[in-house]
Amino acid sequence: MKSSSEMVADKQAKRGGTLALIALCLGYFMVILDSTIVNVVAPVLETQLNTTHIAVQWVIDSYLLVFASLLLTVGALGDRLGNKGIFLLGLIVFTVASALCGLAASVEILIAARVFQGIGAALLVPPSLALLNHTFETPQERVRAIGVWGGVAGIAAATGPVVGGLLINWLGWRSTFLVNVPVGLLGFLLTARFVGTSPRLAQRGFDIPAQLAGIVALGTLTFAFNEGSHLGWQAWPIWSSLLVCGLAIVAFLLIERRASSPMLPLGLFSSASFSAANIVGVLLNFGFYGQLFIINLFFQQIKGYSPLLTGLALLPESGLVWFASWLSGRVSARVGPRVPMVIGSLIGAAGFMVMCIVDRNTPFLITCIALMGIGFGMSFNMPAMTTTCIESAPRERSSIASAVLNAGRQAGSALGVALLGSLVGSISAFIPGMRVAMIIAGLVFLIAAGLSFFAVRKIEPARSFVVQVDKHPVELKS
Repeated sequence: MKSSSEMVADKQAKRGGTLALIALCLGYFMVILDSTIVNVVAPVLETQLNTTHIAVQWVIDSYLLVFASLLLTVGALGDRLGNKGIFLLGLIVFTVASALCGLAASVEILIAARVFQGIGAALLVPPSLALLNHTFETPQERVRAIGVWGGVAGIAAATGPVVGGLLINWLGWRSTFLVNVPVGLLGFLLTARFVGTSPRLAQRGFDIPAQLAGIVALGTLTFAFNEGSHLGWQAWPIWSSLLVCGLAIVAFLLIERRASSPMLPLGLFSSASFSAANIVGVLLNFGFYGQLFIINLFFQQIKGYSPLLTGLALLPESGLVWFASWLSGRVSARVGPRVPMVIGSLIGAAGFMVMCIVDRNTPFLITCIALMGIGFGMSFNMPAMTTTCIESAPRERSSIASAVLNAGRQAGSALGVALLGSLVGSISAFIPGMRVAMIIAGLVFLIAAGLSFFAVRKIEPARSFVVQVDKHPVELKS
């Protein structure tokens, strides 16, 4: 039986872990919220800043472009310099950038501030998951914490349009950026006080050539996906960006294969579960965010809803996010991540298939059922998929593993919005195009279910490799 002092210590440790989880979730919440909330703000910006549609599009794209292109670099920096310091720096950069966005007097200043904000976002995401992985010691605790982390991200993504519509109606468009300031300050204080440090990998260099190649590859890929439907896929900026992306990927792989201390150890992909989880992440984001883009257009352009009413109409999709993520964590802790990954993908695919019968005159109840299936399926899958990715990598490499997962998911999101969004170009052809898009998204989720069933059986660690931790050589294993 534990003494009273031991019971007090256990209680304090549990409270500290909870506050650490809140701190890490706050940073990730801001990043994901700002990825979706700006879509509601865009039409207002065009009017109030007296600018063009293309300029407003860059308000959205500049953030995503910088965010995606820096993820791998930040993952490597977190492993080498310490994830807590990188995360705290990210909170400072993101909070200051949000204030600059809210105070911007012109669209040019706003775009520059959004670039700064994208840097902050990249500094937050890989370290947040790595720190979470080191804060919770047992696999069961980590699985449940990742379930909460994933649930917070799902809520942020799904409720962004609602929050944006409410803030615009009450306080104006600037409040959609300024709301991050108190959240960022609270996150900084909680992180500094309650989040512990993670081991550093003190290697000989920072692999600068690979970092530059990775930035170029992700940056050009994201640019092409975001601008392809706008400029046309045959336009020279698009095909040249894709060509540069391909060359940069080849250069990246050659550099990493020969590097003595690679930024991205290719041995991570020796784990079938790690590789499968990353592919599933790309597929899920492709379908979900492509759907989210189209549904916003459907409610506003076809149904005639206001931005606020559109956000409220999307609540069925976000209403089950927290429950599904919590349940995924519980199920994964008991039977492993394979079951929720398969079931979540199948439920999401069923939701997409129901969306195929939706048109202007369809009762909202049917649309509601479809959105609930998509939202639940995505949210039930994501924590398990994230757990598979992180647990399949050595704990000391959790930051770069997180960066790989999130870089792939960002690329999947951009591709989904670009390719599925291009199917609904005109109002007259919107419904047929939406149905084709929903069929494609459903098939993508079915592929994810099949891949999860056959590749994710038992989480095995990636091939071990020798690095230095705090200047002492060790062999990393799971």
